[in-house]
Amino acid sequence: MNQERYYKFSEYLKERFGCRVYKIGVDAGFSCPNKDGRISRDSCIYCNTKAFSFYSRGLPRTIEDQIEEGIDFGKSRYAAERFIVYFQANTNTYAPLEILKERYDVVRKFKDVVGIAIGTRPDCVDNRVLDLLSSYTQDYEVWIEYGLQSAHNNTLEFINRGHTYDDFLKAVELSRGRRGIKICAHVIIGLPNETAGDIMDTATQVGHLKLDGVKIHPLHVVRGTRLESLFTNGLCTLLELDTYVNLVVDFLERLWPKTVIQRVTADCLPNLLVGPQWILKKNKVLNEIENKLSKEGRFQGRIYKE
Repeated sequence: MNQERYYKFSEYLKERFGCRVYKIGVDAGFSCPNKDGRISRDSCIYCNTKAFSFYSRGLPRTIEDQIEEGIDFGKSRYAAERFIVYFQANTNTYAPLEILKERYDVVRKFKDVVGIAIGTRPDCVDNRVLDLLSSYTQDYEVWIEYGLQSAHNNTLEFINRGHTYDDFLKAVELSRGRRGIKICAHVIIGLPNETAGDIMDTATQVGHLKLDGVKIHPLHVVRGTRLESLFTNGLCTLLELDTYVNLVVDFLERLWPKTVIQRVTADCLPNLLVGPQWILKKNKVLNEIENKLSKEGRFQGRIYKE
């Protein structure tokens, strides 16, 4: 790891590819078993993919169009030279194998794409899906991103995830049996009814797993979700920025030092965000975290224990 206070994804990508790499989020038209009735018809209480995916709002865009637009944007805005295609919206392993392959294969049309990332649920992978993903590792960097959110089953039940922490552990173990697939976990800080101790317990357990990557998100309320109703009726509260920064720093200290931190904040379209409004000030959030780490001499993995 370099001299940064935490192992940033941008630094990892620069080390890995020797140039600036931009991650393109795409909506490949997949559904989710927590929406279509297989598990539930309610979805997770915070879920509205329209808040982060421009292509989940009914706009007719093919996967090719989305990748082309993402490449153009990454080159012009960030001077990116290489790209990772992130199958982001909904559950991107939730379809017959031939459909998965057909949609993943679109990346092969783009010479500047060096990786694929698959966002999914831990209860939606099996050996056949992982074999398919493994087949791309000869040509691409391959990440599988599991939505964990919390290591506490009572929280997972409350937010209507529809899976358990054991399901996550099984998915991680299964994925580790495929050489070349990198594993990233998504966690949310500030979930209803969770204490700081609960959050740090999740950090400790995730740290013990020595995952390749972690994404940390603040809980935020998006319009059109059940969480909005809870918040409006005073049944849940949102974190202030300083509290969130303190929790993120505490969280990072418990993680394995070699885990790549892909995110420490969140994005949301302003017109769909109920709160907290501070997540719209992304640079401020990042700077606050950096400043606290630096001023207090703290860093990722400082209190990590095997």
